[in-house]
Parts: sequence; C-alpha cells; structure tokens
Amino acid sequence: MKCFSLVVLTLCVFEMEARPCGSWKSPITSSMIVESAIRLGEVVVDGDDLYWSESRPEEKGRSVIVKGGKDILPEPYNARTRVHEYGGGSFTVSNGVLYFSNFKDQGFYKRERNGKIEKVCAGEGMRYANPLCDRSRNVIYAIQEEHLSEHNVVNSLVRIGDKVEVIHEGHDFYSMPALHPKGTHLAFITWDHPNMPWDGSTLWVGELTKEGSLKNVKAVAGGERESIFQPAWSPEGVLHFVSDRSGWWNLYRMGVDEAEALYPMEAEFGQPIWVFRMSNYGFLQDGRIACVYTVSGTDYLGILDPEKKSLERIDLPFTSYGGFTVAGKSLYFTGASPVEMRTLIRYDVASKGVERIRKSKDLTVDSGYLSVPETLEFPTECGKTSYAFYYPPKNKDFKGTDLPPLIVKSHGGPTARVSASLNLEIQFWTSRGIAVLDVNYGGSTGYGRAYRERLKDNWGIVDVDDCCNGALFLAKEGRVDKERMAIKGGSAGGYTTLAALTFRDVFKAGASYYGVSDLEALATDTHKFESRYLDKLIGPYPQAKKRYIELSPIHHTEKLSCPVILLQGAEDKVVPPAQAKMMFDALNKKGIPVAYLLFEGEQHGFRASENIMRALDAELYFYGKIFAFTPADTLEPLTIHNYP
Repeated sequence: MKCFSLVVLTLCVFEMEARPCGSWKSPITSSMIVESAIRLGEVVVDGDDLYWSESRPEEKGRSVIVKGGKDILPEPYNARTRVHEYGGGSFTVSNGVLYFSNFKDQGFYKRERNGKIEKVCAGEGMRYANPLCDRSRNVIYAIQEEHLSEHNVVNSLVRIGDKVEVIHEGHDFYSMPALHPKGTHLAFITWDHPNMPWDGSTLWVGELTKEGSLKNVKAVAGGERESIFQPAWSPEGVLHFVSDRSGWWNLYRMGVDEAEALYPMEAEFGQPIWVFRMSNYGFLQDGRIACVYTVSGTDYLGILDPEKKSLERIDLPFTSYGGFTVAGKSLYFTGASPVEMRTLIRYDVASKGVERIRKSKDLTVDSGYLSVPETLEFPTECGKTSYAFYYPPKNKDFKGTDLPPLIVKSHGGPTARVSASLNLEIQFWTSRGIAVLDVNYGGSTGYGRAYRERLKDNWGIVDVDDCCNGALFLAKEGRVDKERMAIKGGSAGGYTTLAALTFRDVFKAGASYYGVSDLEALATDTHKFESRYLDKLIGPYPQAKKRYIELSPIHHTEKLSCPVILLQGAEDKVVPPAQAKMMFDALNKKGIPVAYLLFEGEQHGFRASENIMRALDAELYFYGKIFAFTPADTLEPLTIHNYP
C-alpha cells in the first residue's frame, strides 16, 4: 500500500502540464461568471419576514424583490431608483406591504399583501429613494429628486401620504432619514456643493408634528470637515451616528451636552455614501450594538458594549459585509470571503449559529483553481505606504513556463475600496496564468480620513503612482513579467487606467471600462451628485481649467504609445460615451492598436449577461494578441485597429 501511494503521488505531480502563462485552460469561463449569478442587494426585515433584492444578469439586470425565497415582484417591474444616478434604497416593507421605486418610469409604487400593484406617486422628472415608513401616521418619508431640466435638479426630504409634501429643503443633498422609536423626531443627513458626503456633512434632528411635518430642526453634528454616516435611534430613543471627527469613522451617541465616542479606535465603522440605505450597525435587545468595522481594508463583525467599553470580534470567515440589518437576536447581512461567493447570511447572536439563506452563485469550481489573495503593503511616493491584494496565478492542472503577465486593477469611485472577497472575474484571469493586483490606492476608504484625503488635489497622480509602484514592486521581486503588465479599471478606475498609460511608462497595455478621458467634459457634463466632485480632487472649474487639461489623457495622446481596449455603455449618464469615442478616435488616428466596444442599452456598469461575457472575452482576446499568448478558449474575434 505504501508503494502504491507513492506511485500515485508521483503521477499527480507529473499531471501538471507546463504551458505558457495566459494559455492555461480554465473551467472559470465568462459564461460561468454570469450563469445563475445574481447581485445581492438590500435586506429588509418586516416582522418575521425577510425581504431582499437581487439583480439578475440573465434578466438584463432587473432588480427583483424576494420574500423568504420567493419572488414577489413580477416582470416588468424593476426595483431600482436613479436618485444620485447610483441609486440604492429602492424599497421598504411595512406590515407586508412593499413600497418600491420602479426603474422604467421612476414612479413610486406599492404592492399590497394580495399581490396587487399600484402607483403611489410620480411626476414629470420625479425620482424617489430611501423610503422610511411611519406606521403611526401612515406616511412614508423619502428622498425626492426633481429633474426640472438637464442641469437643474432639486433634492429634498418629503412625506408621502395622500399627496407628496416637502418637509425639508434648501440643501443640495439629503440622505439616511431615521425615525425615533416613538415617532416624535426625525434625524437625517445633508451636504452641499462642493462637498461630497465623505468630505463634510451635517446631521439634523427635527420634531415631527401630528401630520408628519418637521419643526424646530437643529444641526447636532457634522460640518464642512466632518463626515456623518448612519444616524439611528436606540430602542430607548438615544440618537447614535458615525463620525470621522477623530480621523476615523467611529460610533458616537448623543448625550445631553455633547456626543460621546463609544469605542475610539483606528477603524472605520462607516462608509462613503455612494448609494442609499447603507448600514454598519444595529441595536440588540440587551443594549449592545452589533456592528461591521474595517481595519486595513478588511471587514470584521463585532458586538460593541457601550457600558463596558468593549468590542468583541465575532469569529466568522468573511472579509466583506453588506446589507447589514439587525432584528431581535438575529443579524442579517451579505458576506463574502476569499473562497466563498457573496451569500445572504443569518447569524444568531445567542447560539452563534450561521445560516446561509441565498448564495449569489452556486459555485462548483474546485478550490485548486482559486487564487487566495495576499495582503500587500508596498512603498510608494514620498516615503509612504500603499495597499493592495495580490492574486498569484493558480490552476491545479498547469504550471507556467514563464513569468506571468500582470493585470493591475484600479477601482472606481475613486473614493471606494476593494476587499479580499471571492471575485470570479479575478479568478478568470488567475486560473489562466495571469496575476492580478487589486489596488487600494491613496484616496481609498477603509484606512482612515488621512489616507482618503491623499487624493485631494491629486487625482491622476497619487492613484496612478500607487498602481505603478505596486506593479513595479511585484516585478522587482520577480513575481511577474515586467514587459507584460497591464492596467484596467472602470469609471474613475478607467480614468486612472488611461492616466497611467498616458503619463507613465510602466504598463504595456490597458483596458478602460467607461473611463474618463476628458476631465473638463466630466466637470461640465455629468450628473448633479458628482458635478462638483472634481473641485476637491483637481480644483474648482473653470478656475483650474489649465490643470484639468494637464491631467486629461485626451489632450496628451502623443504620450500614449501602448495598446488600449475601450468598453462603454451607450446610455451612460455618469461618463457619457462621447469620452470613450474621443479617445478611440485619437488613438486610431495616431496608429496605436486600439479596440472599441459600445454596448447598446447599458448604462454606467454592465448588467446584461451577454454584455458582461462579451466584454470579458474581448479583453482576454486583446491581451492574448498584445502579450503574445494563445488563450485556450474559443473566442469571438475582436477588431483591433492598427494591429499588424
């Protein structure tokens, strides 16, 4: 038996075939990524019933509401709001009645318990988000966004009953209304141009009248240099909120005279408010607070005891959390880890039991094809440190005959971050022998306000430096092929990609997904939410027009001399398709290998399964040609202009 075991082991070793990196055959295909895949979204608890939203690529990204595992929102309804363009907070439930924003007409609807659906309110150019039910008054508080014209948009806090009435206005943006448990007060957040919510925002509290109007509204926290996140009332009626006044988003509760930090630490208990109804904490029945917090870019789940001033970390395998909701002794959230797809979870605080309710995808891939990331800290400009997750090539059937190509991923936002959770799009590359570096460059959240503000007046510089230095760090260590390094990104990450290719000489190719090439065009032709974003990242426009031109890749195509693939949605309102077309025309005219794919019906981010597949396969085809490897996949040809 011993000899037999030895022979088997020897055969297993020799079964690994030696092939050039990039040409490995992988079971993780573009079709696998979208097949039976969903995007888990918001979680709502109504009594004993659990509801959640899921976006389905096979239904062209339609967002469906699910109750206890059964769909309750039939076609053609699509629970998705376009307030701030990024949406979120598209639905709520009260006593079994579902209220939601419908994507097609942006009308606000309700679904009765018997399944009947009717429109509650709508109007020319009206949009609604973040609905909050007040059962005692039988009204709903919500954020209203009125589009009077293309560049005249008014946001306000409204009460929806027999009619829609504005109960607070005058600020550029509103978010996160929170109702006192006795219905006596309403808290909410506002911010004004040129601030983004993570720059500075204000927490307000107002008294509610009998019919649900506001009076005696007072600012209780926040300001121009303090970011507020998630106001919430404890069951006893004490106002809590998250503030970064210390340099970190920590949890506070309002006292008689001032707010008290419940557990000061160098961790983030908040997030940038890109979408509505984000949540990081909730109250347990015994007075403790269940919470999600981030340390060095990784999420943790914990129980904070305000009286004992203690924080107990719950030992779960997840590195990323979302949709966090507390109901009784149960915690509901979506969780993901380096080896587990995002899953809707119920965690019982008393028994410490974990129930997996709904997976974003039933993954059948052998772990031998999955690359587990390494948390990487590397030196960058001015003696500082930056962060990333490094995914080495991994495929149990193959070993490389050469150093692997590298893809550096620059995330969007740019005030966002990536986590070390299982991403099949990353595994698509690593299982074919291509390394991936997912960078949390300076400006990313999850590392404190100072790190977030590294990008102030430095977009297109700090982010580019960090992506370049991360790639060079790996090349210097001999882990990747320096002559075959690419960079890719979407939206703001697409700008970082184009800027890196234009103003640095590190990468040999790039892929821009709906990326910004003309900063002037972005400043003058984007939606209200981001229309002053660049004031802090680059400078006020038009005063800083010269700097906008200096940092725009479209004005410096003479410096760009490596191949690029551009992928764009035809109905993108955040980064209009004209930007990608301008870059394509300029590169094509210069004679640089360039490919351009325009996807009809897509907006900012691809949702239809066929488009997600086509984009990924096209990118692989593109790298195969540029980096001289032959993919094992059968791929639809891609037109690469100026390719010999």
